[in-house]
Amino acid sequence: MTDAKKQAALDYHAKPIPGKLSVELTKPTATARDLSLAYSPGVAEPVREIARDPENAYRYTGKGNLVAVISDGSAILGLGNLGPLASKPVMEGKGVLFKRFAGINSVDVEVNAESPQAFIDTVARIADSWGGINLEDIKAPECFEIEQTLIEQCSIPVFHDDQHGTAIVTAAGMLNALAIAGKRLEEAKIVCLGAGAAAIACMKLLVSCGARAENLVMLDRRGVIHAGREGLNPYKAMFAIDTDKRTLDDAIEGADVFIGLSGPNLMSAEHLRKMADDPVVFACTNPDPEIDPEVARDARPDVIMATGRSDYPNQVNNVLGFPFIFRGALDVRATRINEEMKVAAVHALKDLAREPVPRAVLDAYEKESMAFGRDYIIPTPVDVRLLDRVTSAVAQAAVDSGVARRPYPAHYPLTSVDDVYGS
Repeated sequence: MTDAKKQAALDYHAKPIPGKLSVELTKPTATARDLSLAYSPGVAEPVREIARDPENAYRYTGKGNLVAVISDGSAILGLGNLGPLASKPVMEGKGVLFKRFAGINSVDVEVNAESPQAFIDTVARIADSWGGINLEDIKAPECFEIEQTLIEQCSIPVFHDDQHGTAIVTAAGMLNALAIAGKRLEEAKIVCLGAGAAAIACMKLLVSCGARAENLVMLDRRGVIHAGREGLNPYKAMFAIDTDKRTLDDAIEGADVFIGLSGPNLMSAEHLRKMADDPVVFACTNPDPEIDPEVARDARPDVIMATGRSDYPNQVNNVLGFPFIFRGALDVRATRINEEMKVAAVHALKDLAREPVPRAVLDAYEKESMAFGRDYIIPTPVDVRLLDRVTSAVAQAAVDSGVARRPYPAHYPLTSVDDVYGS
């Protein structure tokens, strides 16, 4: 980043008021009567009602439209373990996206915890404050234990977006890319370079969507994760297969799909040339992907490619998922975000990309046309239809799978497209 861009980023966060979020009042406070209702003595009445029935917290407080964005700062974007306080700008940024795209209020919580258990204990004790918890920027493998334990201990949705947000958008784009290539997920040979939180979540969700575990090859810094390797943690061990392949060069031969969640420039043009016809490449490392899109297209004009970058087609962007997944979960007061809800989000995104693109999206991207095809396999973040399509799919899946405490639809969603984007 140039010095000018660095300064622009710092100025954006510092001026005219430090930070990116503020608290707004939702009730009148102009008169003495208003204040007596807002606080003492009027506040005693909802207190009594909530003590009588905890579900009344959703009726009399903002809990039902409030998500906590929580981190320990151990894996901040691509910057690494810089500590909880340094993660605060990212957590505020996540809150901006929740509000901008789904009308959800949020509070950021940075936890200085000496161990995963200390983090779990801290969050579990305060979890009832919110309608949901978005875990963010927590390193692997600790993130797996933290998320699973909090899911079990909390009665509200707990969702580690670094894992599942990436996985949901990747799976949606993957189903569309394979359809364009004339291939089926059930038969596709998939190579995943990377074995961290996002990579493991991607592979697990692809299996939930129909991929066969025996067709998946995962690699970490030591090479292929195979059945004979020692020292694998339980999360990597799930993907250890019986194979004589040991390197990316071995694994990529004849592969239909490459998914990169590792580091820049780790896939070469020669690797790509070894792949099957119409190879699908998701090179998701930001800002520099595993292979440059221009290099990839020169090596294989038939490649169907996605990256994490906004300046190339088919951006794998988590904002396509998490705001609407939480919106759907909150609207039906789901107790968790389960596999059925994630798969529902995948198919909602997949199907939306196959529909005609609205004029507003074309104008936002300064294009005359965009249509389902090699350069459009994933919807764009500015598509206002996401709020309805993904939200309703997730909410209905919560109801169908038995984790919702309210029906869908009825008076919902709590937030409409017009509320978020304007009429």
